Amino acid sequence: MPKSAEILKQQFFQSLGLPWREILPADRLEAILTEEGITYRNRVYTPVVTLWAMLYQVLSVDKSLRNTVKCITTWLTAAGGDPPSSDTGAYSKARNRLPESLLQRLVPETAEQLEQTVPKAQYWCGHRVKVFDGTTVLMADSSANQSAYPQHGNQAEGYGFPLARVVVFFCLLTGAVVSACIAPKTMSEIVMSRLLYQALFPGDVAMADQAFDSYVDLALIQQQGADGVLRKHHARRTDFRKGRKHGVGDHQVEWRKPTRPPAHMSAHEFAAIPNTLKVREVRLKLSRQGFRDQFIIVVTTLLDAKRYPASQLTRLYGWRWQAAEVNLRHLKTTLKMEMLTAKTPEMVRKEIWSHLLAYNLLRSVMEQASSLIDYDRARLSLQGARQHFNQTLPLLATTTKAVRQRLYAHLLQDIAADQLPQRPNRHEPRVVKRRPKPFPRMRQPRAVLKAKLAA
Repeated sequence: MPKSAEILKQQFFQSLGLPWREILPADRLEAILTEEGITYRNRVYTPVVTLWAMLYQVLSVDKSLRNTVKCITTWLTAAGGDPPSSDTGAYSKARNRLPESLLQRLVPETAEQLEQTVPKAQYWCGHRVKVFDGTTVLMADSSANQSAYPQHGNQAEGYGFPLARVVVFFCLLTGAVVSACIAPKTMSEIVMSRLLYQALFPGDVAMADQAFDSYVDLALIQQQGADGVLRKHHARRTDFRKGRKHGVGDHQVEWRKPTRPPAHMSAHEFAAIPNTLKVREVRLKLSRQGFRDQFIIVVTTLLDAKRYPASQLTRLYGWRWQAAEVNLRHLKTTLKMEMLTAKTPEMVRKEIWSHLLAYNLLRSVMEQASSLIDYDRARLSLQGARQHFNQTLPLLATTTKAVRQRLYAHLLQDIAADQLPQRPNRHEPRVVKRRPKPFPRMRQPRAVLKAKLAA
């Protein structure tokens, strides 16, 4: 068994681990396991093997445990090792044993190390930009999941799905997940995002839509030594005749602290926020061919109008949709995180962290491929990168070093060549052409419906 575990460990590092050979080498992963106090007996599914197997499971089209175990037995047989049982029980127990804290730690570390590979000249005005937004995911309808993540209030008990809210910070340049927060739907995205501001570093810029526009958010971001670029809510009044003018539709004003703290903040935390805040309010013009020009107002703590003119802020905010909304869609739709199969809250969270980590792995492959096309990252297809990567994995795991190097170079060339078509201002109606099956919707618990069939 120890020999089989070592073979699998080597195979995973030379296949799935290739994009992270500099970011997360074997010795670094072992050091993290030691720091986390993770020990294990001699068995096939060691923490390292289990971790890579979970990433393989997320990236596969068939996400079943059975498919992942079949991959492991096939790779071991090809390497001349003794394959374990094809039963999924051992792998399932290994997933339960793997600490959630390990996955939580690896997501920001891989994103940070990936960003270190980006040329500094590509930063926006010399700053690293992090974009955040929120979404929801469904999960298996078990009593444990319902207790931790209750279903939506408009669904009756027995035929709804538990619902978890997820807020994600993305790196603007690489698209990788920097940090994330998972909570029940009863916690708002605003509260969750405020828990994540600690992931900001001095000099960073945090960008979000109008849902996060508030005095408290800007103050908390600035406490981290970072700056915010937040879209101002359309209901908030702006008078450009007041304040210190920097140009047409661009002025600096002083915001005053609210008299009452938010419900989630203690009096001590609220007292640590300054009483006033100097901000810029800038009117931006967003243009799309074939549509009327859209005018929005952003509020920012970047006060230097010469270094950060309205044109640069317009350019920056124009990337928000791609950096947040599209990346969330990749996580939920491309990697199929929208509906999770785990039956316990702990495994649900592990599945979410596994998806985020596997997503960062794909972003690492794409970042390496982007160097072949002058870092034109927006032209690369995440689904295409996933397909090319999955096709190459079995060969990478079982071939010689020379062939592996040639295959990986070919993989990067394929990903770089498989570019998305130029579709400026593309828009499609949000409709479904394919008709659903003519079955009625579930209106009663499954046990009640089964009893009616038996009657």
